[in-house]
Amino acid sequence: MLGLMMNDQLTITSLMRHGRVINGGSEIVSVVHDNPRHVYTQAECYDRAGKLAGALKTLGLQQGQTVGTLAWNAYRHMEAYYGIACSGAVCHTINPRLFPEQLVYIINHAEDRFILVDPMFIPLIEAISDQISIDGLIVMAAEDGMPETSLPNVHCYETLLAAESKDFDWPELDEQTACSLCYTSGTTGNPKGALYSHRALVLQTYACCLGDGMGLNARDVALPVVPMFHVNAWNMPYSAALAGFKLVFPGSKMGDGAVLQSLIESEGVSYAVGVPTVWLALLTYLKKTGKKIPSLNRIGVGGSACPLSTMKEFEELYGVTTIAGWGMTEMAPLGTFNIPKHPRDHYTDEEYDKLRVRAGRGVFGVSMKIVDENDQEVAWDGVAFGALKVRGPWVIERYFKQEESALDENGWFDTGDVASINPDGNMTITDRTKDVIKSGGEWISSIDLENCAIGHPGVAEAGVIGIAHPKWDERPLLVIVRQPGVDKVSGDEVLAFMEGKIAKWWMPDEVSFVDELPKTATGKIHKVGLRQQFADFRFSDT
Repeated sequence: MLGLMMNDQLTITSLMRHGRVINGGSEIVSVVHDNPRHVYTQAECYDRAGKLAGALKTLGLQQGQTVGTLAWNAYRHMEAYYGIACSGAVCHTINPRLFPEQLVYIINHAEDRFILVDPMFIPLIEAISDQISIDGLIVMAAEDGMPETSLPNVHCYETLLAAESKDFDWPELDEQTACSLCYTSGTTGNPKGALYSHRALVLQTYACCLGDGMGLNARDVALPVVPMFHVNAWNMPYSAALAGFKLVFPGSKMGDGAVLQSLIESEGVSYAVGVPTVWLALLTYLKKTGKKIPSLNRIGVGGSACPLSTMKEFEELYGVTTIAGWGMTEMAPLGTFNIPKHPRDHYTDEEYDKLRVRAGRGVFGVSMKIVDENDQEVAWDGVAFGALKVRGPWVIERYFKQEESALDENGWFDTGDVASINPDGNMTITDRTKDVIKSGGEWISSIDLENCAIGHPGVAEAGVIGIAHPKWDERPLLVIVRQPGVDKVSGDEVLAFMEGKIAKWWMPDEVSFVDELPKTATGKIHKVGLRQQFADFRFSDT
């Protein structure tokens, strides 16, 4: 027997309509190349999204085709999120930090018909124009901001919109229709595409706004410092439509501590999300200048583990709670969020420190399990760890244009992460499967070693890799970037600092100092590149 309820489709279009009717007056503030502080409302955003949809249709775009975006966090990019997806096309967000050959691959693989591009990225397209096939380029600027270029079929965004009506006839879409496409960073081999459906992103939007998710509501002012070209800016553009909070976009200034502080203070930002390196830059600026962030009360952090020292500084110096989360491109990206089950005074300082560095509990919509090498489930005791597998309505079933399923025979997706889960369901990522160090038959977590080393005041960044050892199979090598202005901290000092904080047999055998660590296009440590850099390294005692 079926229920007797309406069967309205869960689409981005329904989010847009809700945003217009219920939250149309909520502001969207942007730092953009042609305006240092552009301000308008959600209603105006959706009107212009309708004009964009009309312009793309006039140019010949059809439902099911793909449109690329090569742009920073700003209001025109948000218009593209809605104008493309709600017209029945697919919004393919392109990471400008990818290598040229990766850009060529994903643009061709996605079959982008048009690319919406910020003016500063025109040189990227010019450099690869003879290797890609697109129908045209739409520069996200007004006529007086159009750059000179020899590229053919170049259109001005504002000119196109001026010729269209805001009253676009939005199609009624099936909720399983594809709406957004994002590629993995491709640290090994070509990037792989995760093709999201309207239903998946609407369900995740509900989860993001839950109290045990990001807890966003209409009273918040949110600053997404995570890029809109990287897994939908952690759902912020969609959550704004659902919850009605004020949205503040930093444009290309996401790593600029001065701009972030100014936006937080002037716009009253209460909630911000981004990767740890962003918050380290903000902390450095605040300590250097003595400036404050009075309105900010919580930060969502993910992408990589946030050092406990960073969390403590934000809380003790500025009254800001740092909340860890975990996810991945294949999950669009939300998996867990670390909202404590009890008030702060329920925990001792030691208990609280151990709790808040964990990745958090799975939100409703994500099921998790950890398994051993025989695919047998491992106990949730907070100690044992194994390969992390997930399933749920916003977890991919297969990669874009691949025939084979990405799931195991029981319908679970292997994340490639190694994790432990405590009895409350709070998960900790201990490593990537391919990065675990096997020493004397036992596993050593490179992530735990990196986090421990970063706690030293003289260490800015740390990477740990396994180096071949004749007796132990592998032993850990700690690679460090010193804090700016600190050139005297030694490897012995760092190792002495780590004593008592990790198992004795985990202690790195040696420390090497470098000026910078290799990074992926999304800012994570590129372990493959680090291993290549130290391919000829041998421990001194071997």
